[in-house]
Amino acid sequence: MRVKCVLCDKIESIEDESPLAKRLRNRPIHTYMCNECDRRIAEKTRARIATGKFRLNKPRSQDDEW
Repeated sequence: MRVKCVLCDKIESIEDESPLAKRLRNRPIHTYMCNECDRRIAEKTRARIATGKFRLNKPRSQDDEW
């Protein structure tokens, strides 16, 4: 199966029977990102977390009386 990275537009080939290929076929909302882009984003995210200014916005839970 040929896939295209959503960030760098590089076209790669993955196995047709792999779980990733099945996920991409059955759920069009899922997108493919190549290993280089995935690694780059992971490194930058770790660097942002290390600065101490990174805040992860967690959803607030509403207490329900019922």
